[in-house]
Amino acid sequence: MSLPKLHVAVLMGGWSSERPVSLMSGEGVAKALESRGHKVTRVDMGRDVAQVLAAAAPDVVFNALHGAPGEDGTVQGMMDLMGLTYTHSGLATSVIAMDKELTKRALVPHGIPMPGGRVVKSSELYAGDPLPRPYVLKPASEGSSVGVAIVTEEGNYGNPISPDVAGPWQHFPELMAEPFVRGLELTTAVLGDQALAVTELKPKTAFYDFDAKYTDGLTEHVCPAQIPDEITQACKDIALRAHQLLGCKGTSRSDFRWDDEKGLDGLFLLEVNTQPGMTPLSLVPEQARYLGMDYATLVEAIIAEALRDAGKA
Repeated sequence: MSLPKLHVAVLMGGWSSERPVSLMSGEGVAKALESRGHKVTRVDMGRDVAQVLAAAAPDVVFNALHGAPGEDGTVQGMMDLMGLTYTHSGLATSVIAMDKELTKRALVPHGIPMPGGRVVKSSELYAGDPLPRPYVLKPASEGSSVGVAIVTEEGNYGNPISPDVAGPWQHFPELMAEPFVRGLELTTAVLGDQALAVTELKPKTAFYDFDAKYTDGLTEHVCPAQIPDEITQACKDIALRAHQLLGCKGTSRSDFRWDDEKGLDGLFLLEVNTQPGMTPLSLVPEQARYLGMDYATLVEAIIAEALRDAGKA
């Protein structure tokens, strides 16, 4: 669809650990919208964000925030109360998808394959392992692989984990412990009602962590992934189903691990990102490009869905 010329507030920045990425996403979105003739107000979110948005009075807010409070339902609730139309997922979806345990509870009963595991208190780790090694520890409600640790037999965290060794246990009171799934890192973006493609991520560091995601040259993106057709289709089916079950809007990105020695039985959904990155290195724009959709068209498509949902298109 062709969008009328709009006044779009691009909400970015904030104070989460993902602030730098959000600023890059937001600036990319703002420039793309301006290139299409839209009026753009850039909003670097501060504590006065409600007043700033009220004064701007935009037709729609493009939510380019990553991490809390822009991805966990807090900002969504505020914008709902203000009667603002905004892109991406709403309050309830954001709350659930940001919390890894709630996501499992929402998806696993519907047949979505996810690793087992449980939430543990960080202090418990100093007495012993919650799972057989190797296993993964990650904050229950952070994105972009912030604070992820892979605990192996030969790892340098200690056995048991030492409180003096750097790791997420020093920064988060609780962590999600999951069995480590060997194999390939895969990701699938969903836009509206379509799963776009499957990308294999080949980090040049130990694993696909925050730095590998957002530092040019640290990760090779293979799009489309060179994997069997049945795995490609399964990733797309699971990503779209998870998007729908959670009630995601606009775009989402589902991250997978695939143990290529086990076929379909080795494919596991790790998490669903409701505010996927929109930086030059980000995966959603890359997959859209692979299907022939340029960046500005992608941005306008996300806005168009938000307007349709609000009954404004």
